[in-house]
Amino acid sequence: MQFGVFTVGDVTQDPTTGTTPSEAERIQATLAIARKAEEVGLDVFATGEHHNPPFVPSSPTTLLGHIAAQTERIILSTSTTLITTNDPVKIAEDFSVLQHVSGGRADIMLGRGNMGPVYPWFGQDIRQAVPLTVENYGLLRRLWREEVVDWEGEFRTPLRGFTLAPRPLDGVPPFVWHGSIRTPDIAELAAYYGDGFFANHIFWPASHTKRMVQLYRRRFAHHGHGSAEQAIVGLGGHVFMRRNSQDAVEEFRPYFDNAPVYGHGPSLEEFSSRTPLTVGSPAQVIEKTLGFREYVGDYQRQLFLVDHAGLPLKTVLEQLDLLGEEVLPVLREEFAAGRPADVPAAPTHAALLRARRPEPTPVSGATDKRRE
Repeated sequence: MQFGVFTVGDVTQDPTTGTTPSEAERIQATLAIARKAEEVGLDVFATGEHHNPPFVPSSPTTLLGHIAAQTERIILSTSTTLITTNDPVKIAEDFSVLQHVSGGRADIMLGRGNMGPVYPWFGQDIRQAVPLTVENYGLLRRLWREEVVDWEGEFRTPLRGFTLAPRPLDGVPPFVWHGSIRTPDIAELAAYYGDGFFANHIFWPASHTKRMVQLYRRRFAHHGHGSAEQAIVGLGGHVFMRRNSQDAVEEFRPYFDNAPVYGHGPSLEEFSSRTPLTVGSPAQVIEKTLGFREYVGDYQRQLFLVDHAGLPLKTVLEQLDLLGEEVLPVLREEFAAGRPADVPAAPTHAALLRARRPEPTPVSGATDKRRE
């Protein structure tokens, strides 16, 4: 199972100091968080894509390409790449390049985005969000898998004799996650193609996430990709930790109360009781995270949000230390315990390459020699 962090890249005032980082400071902080994530043993770093203030990650592959040069092991992903407003040809090119510069440490999470004004900025109509998703993703798959593409659709100009350059690393396209909070059509799209389904999970109660994941698993099996238990599932989560739970609550409360995405609404305690948000000790984070398996089954990727709402970089890096030192070792051990043998491991470039290349059949002499 893979564990990691994702960022939405918000530029938010620290409510305890009144200080707002500059865009340059926020971008540099994101780079520091990615480097620290690898240092503490996390498996994945993912960045969102936004094209409006107060967010800065408008060009995720530029950011991830720079991080690739500063890291050696961590998988680089998005959370999400906008399949609706980005041209599929450009997505295919950018992520093929990212595969090459990172040595295969790249995958992609596709989503529709939740900012309505973005659609007209890129010449699209939000009312066509789901049809755009379906059409654009169908083209994206072909671009990564076919040497020469002839294609015609409804929302972009046709392609005639188009060849993607560069081709995917080792001829293996990046693994695709489809991210969604509330849209069953996206769960169906992921299931139809046998791709991964990522339930963002951080705003909704367990009952909603359970229904979405169950739908995806049923349709994954229906489309013939394996059993429902073999479907590839990822979850989001949001944590804030101190060794003493009361210290965590006291410190995080002003950030929660003023957060761009859930401030000025339910109380911290109410929101924590209804959603995966965990504010407390490492032991509490472990307990709640392990509980996710009770309603989604064995899954492959867990990403945590740790840098939202104006938290200073120093505090975020302390969160990563706690994750690496006290939370991850226990989660790895507990999630591995009792995991059925037929549940797939989290996808990696190396695993996808092995699955594509069957083991060579040994010649009889070699077989005989091994038997002696």
